[in-house]
Amino acid sequence: MNQTSVTGKTVLLVGGTGSIGRATAAALRAAGHDVTALVRPGADTKALAGCTLIEGAVTAPETRQRALAGGIDAVVSCLASRMGGKKDAWAIDYQAHSDLLKDARAAGIGQFVLLSAICVQKPTLAFQQAKLAFEDELQAAGLTWSIVRPTAFFKSLSGQIERVKAGKPFLVFGDGRLTACKPISDADLGSYIARCLTDPALQNRILPIGGPGPALTPLDQGRMLFDLVGQEPRFRHVPLRFLDTIIGGLALAGRLFPKAAEKAEFARIGRYYASESMLVLDPATGRYDADATPEFGTDTLSEHYQKALRGEIADDRGDHAVF
Repeated sequence: MNQTSVTGKTVLLVGGTGSIGRATAAALRAAGHDVTALVRPGADTKALAGCTLIEGAVTAPETRQRALAGGIDAVVSCLASRMGGKKDAWAIDYQAHSDLLKDARAAGIGQFVLLSAICVQKPTLAFQQAKLAFEDELQAAGLTWSIVRPTAFFKSLSGQIERVKAGKPFLVFGDGRLTACKPISDADLGSYIARCLTDPALQNRILPIGGPGPALTPLDQGRMLFDLVGQEPRFRHVPLRFLDTIIGGLALAGRLFPKAAEKAEFARIGRYYASESMLVLDPATGRYDADATPEFGTDTLSEHYQKALRGEIADDRGDHAVF
């Protein structure tokens, strides 16, 4: 993909304090854009140096209108619900975005770049349905749009580094080959999102995107880690029915206890990622296609693992930690 010439724009960034949001802010600034970041009160904004900061909740109309005033050319959203629960998903992945889009249109803003997720291709979960509902609104809004659907993130594949360092087996579901992905780094994804502002080839399109291949299964990821720490590979195979049992028990308890119902939804999310690949889905065959999954960037998962093992980067999974 050829780099386009950049004309600096004034951009409103939401979701800028997350790991991908921070990388996107850096990429936007490096590309010559002026960035205004809408951030929660009290949020850590050290990584947003050089951005104009506006504090407030994206769900508050007065905050959105204040953030959109003053010559904003485009909105870039890296905002997402924290855990993917039903209530939070519809409040953030759909409603907050829908309200932001309406206000952006009323302010005469002509471009909106959305960070979505590749898993919406096969929507069985509330957060996927909420994301798709807003994707539909965005495409029908009459402005220039880009919907970026990344594959797995490096941080989401880093939860077992300490296990392997401690000599414990790497956990995989089934045979370890049920799923595959082309993980992409935060920095490469941020650069790709920033490019959507100025590259016509990335506009008015749904954009599945992964990092440099090949596609990796959980077995591949485990072997990579063991090789880096100089150990013989050891795996523990967890049957998917184990998750199914947990989901069934929580769903039953959820009839009486709302918190159990919420935990059941989180367990369903885990079950989904344990059994579905983060690659482009071929609608004709119903199969995931690694060759059809576009690649971008230069950062590799192996390099990320090496930096983590050397202590150069911290565990940044936050609410998304599983292991």
